[in-house]
Amino acid sequence: MMNYKGGVGKTTLTANLGAVAASRGLRVLLIDLDPQTNLTFSFFSIDEWQDRIKDEGTIKQWYEGEMPGRNISLADLVLTPGPVNKALGGTTGKLDLISSHLGLINIDLELAALLGGTTTLNASKRRFLDLHGCLRRALEDEHFGQYDLVLLDCAPNFGLVTKTAIVASEHVLVPAKADYLSTLGLDYLVGNCDELKQQFNDFVDHRGGSDDHRPITSEFLGVVFTMVQIYSQQVTAAQQTYIDQVHLNSRVPVLKSKIRNSTRHFGSSGEGGVPAMLRATSKDEVVREFDELADEVLGALALSSGGDR
Repeated sequence: MMNYKGGVGKTTLTANLGAVAASRGLRVLLIDLDPQTNLTFSFFSIDEWQDRIKDEGTIKQWYEGEMPGRNISLADLVLTPGPVNKALGGTTGKLDLISSHLGLINIDLELAALLGGTTTLNASKRRFLDLHGCLRRALEDEHFGQYDLVLLDCAPNFGLVTKTAIVASEHVLVPAKADYLSTLGLDYLVGNCDELKQQFNDFVDHRGGSDDHRPITSEFLGVVFTMVQIYSQQVTAAQQTYIDQVHLNSRVPVLKSKIRNSTRHFGSSGEGGVPAMLRATSKDEVVREFDELADEVLGALALSSGGDR
């Protein structure tokens, strides 16, 4: 999940899409890669995070050190939030989380220093592959084979942490508001992802392939418009103009599903650690929109339900 523009509902979308997928019987892992840590705080209180998670149990500790993952296993950071899993009730689904940390904002500089710490071309290419492929390699551990779906919530930038997420991902989903600033950088984002993919794959080919690195095959699943304004059951004309422009001019496909703006549902990050779509008591318009989005996304990933993987 990524967009260069913040405030587009990315974390809300990640938390609720993950929760809906889990309610359908899927085993879901969420990884919070945004230093704002809002996805983490959607499932754990700040006090709980301060008391038992922040010092030794976040993705920041995993990225630190001589090379990410060398000092701590990613599997050791997996948390199972109690309230949301209790809310899943009798389903066979499960939702786990790897927490972020406010200090993750400094990790890009540390990773950049690691990337520049080689003196020969071959060593430099090896370091590039090892560093950019670190998260992908970690997620290939047998521990993560238990999950049907892993959602990575990225920061609104294209730093090295975000690049490790792109390398690790099979698909990129772009939440966006239907306005000028949110849609402005879509093709720039595509271009940067294509450039990263090309460079990574060129280095893999140059080395003749290896057991640890394979070419990147990730692709854009599409743009999903969030915080949409609805009037008389229609998207407002001003926002529809931006949606149409993305349809016509962007290289990123646009999903049919849209999520309307609703402070009633999304006014907080998650009351008691349970996303809004699991707290909803009736099938109102927003709940139906999220169901439709889940149908579209999970269908594209061939993940219809927990019984049909």
